[in-house]
Amino acid sequence: MNAPLTTPLAGGFADPARDAAHAFRAVLDAMARPGRIHAVTGAAAPGLSAAAATVLLTLTDATTPLHLAGALDNDALRRWIAFHTGAPQAAAADAGFALGRWPDLQPVTRFRTGEPAFPDRSATLIVEVERLEADGARLTGPGIRDAARLSLPETAAFRANRALFPLGFDTILTCGDRLAALPRSTIVEDC
Repeated sequence: MNAPLTTPLAGGFADPARDAAHAFRAVLDAMARPGRIHAVTGAAAPGLSAAAATVLLTLTDATTPLHLAGALDNDALRRWIAFHTGAPQAAAADAGFALGRWPDLQPVTRFRTGEPAFPDRSATLIVEVERLEADGARLTGPGIRDAARLSLPETAAFRANRALFPLGFDTILTCGDRLAALPRSTIVEDC
């Protein structure tokens, strides 16, 4: 019998090796094909969508500093993360990953964008959104045939991030059991 989600012991993958492999593949495919929405399940964390919890279990561990923003910076989620991933809590400027709703992550300029010699030393933002649909902003660039559409919380910050390329942060948008990615190489235009 599973422990109730009110304990940090609950909410992990039922079959860790298989579930993590499936989730990792979905995240990689989302990064390789910006704007494409993928379904992921397998994890449950206090106050998070299944997709966000699954991304945390898949991408964070004891070596990946994590920043929690806004209402997601709470004791229940901190305990869940400590038990399931061990990711240390970090200030925004030191985070390898940041989790929050878009307004709570502002200003996004406080997150690492890498260095000219090491552009990979940047942050990945995991953004919980209310709506994730294949409509809205027009996306072009690597991994996109012609163009894609994706509902984004705004476009200005993503256009400014693209202007920094090859530096910049990467973004994973999560909603319910779905996720989509917006790498820093993606060109974002208003519709």
